[in-house]
Amino acid sequence: MQQKDYKGYRAYQYLEPGVDFKEFKLSKETGLFPAYTIPLTTAQEERARRLFEENVVISLHDHMFVAPENLNEFFEFRRWGRDSMGYEGLSQSGLDCVFDNLMNGTAMITSRAGWKWDDILFDLGMRLCDIAHQDMVVLGLTTEDIRQAKKNRKIAFVPSLEASTMIENELDRLDILYGFGVRCMGIAYSEGNSLGYGLKEKNDGGLTEFGRQAVRRMNKLGIAIDISHSGDKTSLDTIETSDKPIFITHAGARSLWESNRLKPDHIIQACAERGGVIGIEAAPHTTMTKNQPRHNLDSFMEHFEYCANLVGIDHVAFGPDVLFGDHVGIHRVFASALSISAAHGKKNFEEVDYVAGIENPTEAFPNIVRWLITRGYSDEDIAKVIGGNIMRVLEEVWYDPRSMTVGKKDEKARA
Repeated sequence: MQQKDYKGYRAYQYLEPGVDFKEFKLSKETGLFPAYTIPLTTAQEERARRLFEENVVISLHDHMFVAPENLNEFFEFRRWGRDSMGYEGLSQSGLDCVFDNLMNGTAMITSRAGWKWDDILFDLGMRLCDIAHQDMVVLGLTTEDIRQAKKNRKIAFVPSLEASTMIENELDRLDILYGFGVRCMGIAYSEGNSLGYGLKEKNDGGLTEFGRQAVRRMNKLGIAIDISHSGDKTSLDTIETSDKPIFITHAGARSLWESNRLKPDHIIQACAERGGVIGIEAAPHTTMTKNQPRHNLDSFMEHFEYCANLVGIDHVAFGPDVLFGDHVGIHRVFASALSISAAHGKKNFEEVDYVAGIENPTEAFPNIVRWLITRGYSDEDIAKVIGGNIMRVLEEVWYDPRSMTVGKKDEKARA
């Protein structure tokens, strides 16, 4: 993997713990669970190294923060709104760019319900302040930022939000979030909001009229749209309303495992037909399959192969949705707020303590690439799914200051 320009910075080290902020003992970034590395031959190891060196590697969805060691303190930890990014673990991840979704659904400074405007801005501003005090992670606001990060041995950080709940009925708040650096947003997370319906709603009425206005505004601004947590009708309405390709940043195939958290074939196909990409999800107890009800790297990759066969290799990527800490434990703490029951699905399965092979950001992409190598995928196809497909969509969706337009392609070409 490309060696990153990491000098040992720890989150908020410019401040004095216990004086400037309340200190919590954080989990280990690596070694919390047994390491898992797919073995390769010497020739395959060299090929893996070259693939990381020569291609832009992007996670379409992750949370690069470090959880507190004592999860009984998690609610208090969140109320302080000071997440610590795992810089050391991130430096070893092989990533050149990460769509980091902060902890937006658990931004609970003023409310236990989360998703409040002030709390989201507090979390976002605090993270950007920390990033401004180090030099390995840089803001990824354009595709050129991502390329330059790769060239300079940095990592591009793309601020992302999993829902648009916090904008309420204020369309201009999208402009403000764009000004704060947000470049990817979901429509709804779990509960319905003023835009549309989330995955746990029994009755999905699709995008509201305000939701359609918001989609069009995001198109104009150059914010990529995510439907990972949106209900099925809301997802389809979003795909049809958007002038630009959209992302399913972190999900899998419902055909392989019956869960509202995963997407049915017709939505994956509709997304791909409009040029979009699905990122395969690995958060605990999501991308299991009938063949492999115990969640692990192989069940995760079964979802990848299914989607690639369904819509083509050009429309699949990876959004592991992992973090540093006890992910299963965090899900237990936030079971109601994060709609964990919806993710579990209707089938019986063996609960795991961690997802072997893809538990944290440090091991995720190295094992993904190694898995693809051992299964005989070509360099060209691996390059597409670890970043190339995402870059193609961003070139069309994001605002490009060099051309003074949103995207580089003529919108009529997609009509």
